[in-house]
Amino acid sequence: MQQNDENRTPRTVIPFGPQHPVLPEPLHLKLVVEDETVVEAVPALGYVHRGLEGLSSIRDFNQMVFVVERVCGICSCIHAVTYCHCLEKMMNIEVPERAKFLRVIWGELHRAHSHLLWLGLFADSFGFESLFMAFWKVRERIMDINEATAGNRVIVSVNVVGGVRRDLTPQQCRWISNELNIAEGEIRALMSTMLNDYTVRERTVGKGVLSAETALKLGAVGPTLRGSGVAQDARQLGYDAFPSLDFEPVTAPDGDSYSRAKVRFLETLQSLELVRQAISRMPQGELAAKVRGNPEGEVTDRTEQPRGEVFYYVKGDGTKYLPRVRIRTPTFSNIMPLLAMLPGCQLADVPVIALSIDPCISCTER
Repeated sequence: MQQNDENRTPRTVIPFGPQHPVLPEPLHLKLVVEDETVVEAVPALGYVHRGLEGLSSIRDFNQMVFVVERVCGICSCIHAVTYCHCLEKMMNIEVPERAKFLRVIWGELHRAHSHLLWLGLFADSFGFESLFMAFWKVRERIMDINEATAGNRVIVSVNVVGGVRRDLTPQQCRWISNELNIAEGEIRALMSTMLNDYTVRERTVGKGVLSAETALKLGAVGPTLRGSGVAQDARQLGYDAFPSLDFEPVTAPDGDSYSRAKVRFLETLQSLELVRQAISRMPQGELAAKVRGNPEGEVTDRTEQPRGEVFYYVKGDGTKYLPRVRIRTPTFSNIMPLLAMLPGCQLADVPVIALSIDPCISCTER
């Protein structure tokens, strides 16, 4: 406890994390509080060390596809897509059109199950256990689609440099569309509870406000940025099959925890629609282009993860090993905006606000 003068309210430094009953990730903050009000938040990063980027020196560029998928299992498919984009740019590989659509299908399925996982955890953060279970029940349907089409529920390993390794049959496409229709009905049944329930609104509306100006200034990305009303999404860059799909970023205007939750809720429905569009518009053709030679040069690529924009830098020297792979994950970009949200809030609101950026510390601290 600190007290600088007789007239000043005593300040206390309280550690929040890295282990906390609410947190799915080892986020570590030092909170400076006056009574129950947070006046300052200081991050303590570096708790997790995995050395994934360094593996590029002992794993060849094809094996690295499997390594980058382990940066974050929940959004593993999009990590692999972003890495493959870099190699394809470097080696002048033209990806077949069908493979681009298949990448969107599995990528959006990952976005949907990531958002559903988060929506459940967010409900759990303020004690809404029944809502937590309801969202995870719907997520199981998406996971079953992953398992039926790729052989695994989380890390599907469908992407290769030059395209994809798996295809979808017409029967599978019809089954997926039917399952997504059922999932959409289940999600919409939760809409009133998620967006209009008294408990949800009391714990989220006006909590952790981030203005659009501050969000842009501090480099916020993903639903954290779009929850402040900024219509910015890396999918607007038009990679893979997105130029052939009807897509507009989902936004909410108020910049609070409620707006960020609303964006993720509506994005889940949007992802299901994008999968259905991709299935209906997917052309016939090859799954992967032939890869010849080794990568040489320096390239970057950006895609939209469930948490926001991910940035890859890859350097090749003409051998099968990459001297440098550098990844900036969306949570890293959203830490500074989180620190701006917390001062002025009540201590009891910190778990809800912290979870509202959907932190993934294991992918930030590789």
